Amino acid sequence: MVNSSAASPSENDPQARPLMAELQVWDSLKRAIADSSGFKSWRIERDTDKQIQELSLDTLVHNYLRETLETLAY
Repeated sequence: MVNSSAASPSENDPQARPLMAELQVWDSLKRAIADSSGFKSWRIERDTDKQIQELSLDTLVHNYLRETLETLAY
């Protein structure tokens, strides 16, 4: 017998709960970062780049965080 919850995790699946919690935290954090003035300025600076305009919010936040950390590492 195949466990149907293995194909699609649900809130009732104990193994899926940690992943779902992490996704909720990331979604909340991603939205907070996207609302920040630093992210908004960063995005405006890159607004002329057509490739940037087509990226998902997830990817944009990832790129913003990577660039910010690279700058701080100097």
